[in-house]
Amino acid sequence: MKRTAIFVAFAALLISGSAFAAAPIVIINNNVPGVGFNDPTPAAPIGGNPGTTVGEQRLNAFRHAAGIWGAKLDSRVEIRILAQFVNQTCTPTSATLGSAGAAYIIRDFPGAAPATWYSPALANKLAGIDLVPTVHDINANFNALLNGSPTCLGGRGWYYGYDANEGTNIDFVAVLLHEMGHGLGFQTFTSLSTGAFPSSAGVAFPDTYAIRLMNAATSKTYPQMTPLERVAASVNSRNLVWIGGRVTAGVPSVLAFGVPLLTVNSPASVAGKYSVGVAQFGAPLTSSGVTGSVVLGLDAANAAGPLTTDGCSPLTNDVSGKIALMDRGACLFVVKVKNAQNAGAIGVIIADIVAGSPPPDLGGADPTITISAVRITLADGNKLKPALPLSATIGRDMSARAGAHPLLQMAQMFAPNPAQPGSSVSHYDTIAFPNQLMEPSINSNLTHNVEPPFDLTLPLFRDIGWYLDRDLDLTDDEGADQCLASDLRPTINIGSCDTGIDSSFSSATGCTRTDLIAKLAAGARNHGDFVSGVTDLANQWKKSGAISGKQFADVVSCAAGSQLP
Repeated sequence: MKRTAIFVAFAALLISGSAFAAAPIVIINNNVPGVGFNDPTPAAPIGGNPGTTVGEQRLNAFRHAAGIWGAKLDSRVEIRILAQFVNQTCTPTSATLGSAGAAYIIRDFPGAAPATWYSPALANKLAGIDLVPTVHDINANFNALLNGSPTCLGGRGWYYGYDANEGTNIDFVAVLLHEMGHGLGFQTFTSLSTGAFPSSAGVAFPDTYAIRLMNAATSKTYPQMTPLERVAASVNSRNLVWIGGRVTAGVPSVLAFGVPLLTVNSPASVAGKYSVGVAQFGAPLTSSGVTGSVVLGLDAANAAGPLTTDGCSPLTNDVSGKIALMDRGACLFVVKVKNAQNAGAIGVIIADIVAGSPPPDLGGADPTITISAVRITLADGNKLKPALPLSATIGRDMSARAGAHPLLQMAQMFAPNPAQPGSSVSHYDTIAFPNQLMEPSINSNLTHNVEPPFDLTLPLFRDIGWYLDRDLDLTDDEGADQCLASDLRPTINIGSCDTGIDSSFSSATGCTRTDLIAKLAAGARNHGDFVSGVTDLANQWKKSGAISGKQFADVVSCAAGSQLP
């Protein structure tokens, strides 16, 4: 096959690296001296990270995250990540934590599905060689502005420990695992704006991620859709699903029952169920929920927040024993909810101020918040406000799994309307509970686990082609491989005897000739039985023309002279 690649790469300046486990992951440090991964600022060791400067801690955390992925994914080929700290978007209320993705895409290589694009790390794994050895595989950037400045996320910064004990800061290891996940293949290269697949020579082809996406409303997969249908599917909230069998099999053990909901009990004019985003702080939503009278939470319009409904200052009206409804904007979500809690509210609803659905989660961290909070869309907020006060319950619907399509029981993918470039489609839906590593936001309750019963990321990698291959023989350990610890030496070895004869690996069975002889040794009753079995096997090879008569004699002689079994 003639392999084709499309490149999106940039050059490295400085290089340092380390390899880990079954998939060797190498970090290419792209920061100049004195900044980013080379920051000399003194730092005390923290959370298992022994680094004594900020730069050392960043590199150590990167190596730790690489070790987690390296232990789960198998490849003969180094996975090279070009990484750097750069200034990215950061305001007092929101920030881009990082960004990463494949440096290029490639198709039609040995081991590939026909006419399908792959990210390079996965392509190299399937081919067993570095298909483009002059180019790294993954580009990764992390926000240098997350340094404790009050102008960036209200003073939150990076936490470089390994123990997921970040408190109010941002767990760098979790962000690394997430961004590496994109580079390793958790992304589609389909255009969000046009629905077009990447093309070469004027012909468009899907990628190995896109072929497993389906619009549950139409039962069409991405390859079955027109480009315009793919655009529509990418904003069909809660109906874009993953059809890969490994993820679907993992859904029952990972995703819990309990879809977050706002249920308006009265008045009848607005009664019903409303989708919500869930706060990553405060009391978790429960099946019984919190029921109360919903009223506007009013505060002063001042420098903290320009609206009397933004909750950025202490509330001025009576919300004691009630659920306070406030508007998004101007200050952190934790500030709004804490002000309502201080005023005696039993729950909080934040109404969005921009159009879109479904409502995103509420980010932030404050261990002193003890009430529940949710977020609703601008449209739902505009519908409910004229009906205030009203009776409502904030809770969970225990009849469905959070993050799985209620009918198909397939994992829901992130498909907000309007689309979010860089986030839409290439993440799990934010409704998932417990929170998943590959949701579009890093949540404070994530573990560093990437597989069931905690997470669905590794099953998705298995679906797109990262098959289990501990002996690195390019044969699926859970599929065709009949020899799970292959002896890949090039010649037949029997005990201490090297015959010098080609060991001839079979990709159909995952076995070499040495493996087959080792199996005979393991099952033989005694030495004579073993030699007899080797004689029969070598005779089959001779009859098929695979070995000569002399080579037959050499194999039998080695078996007879061995101490096996």
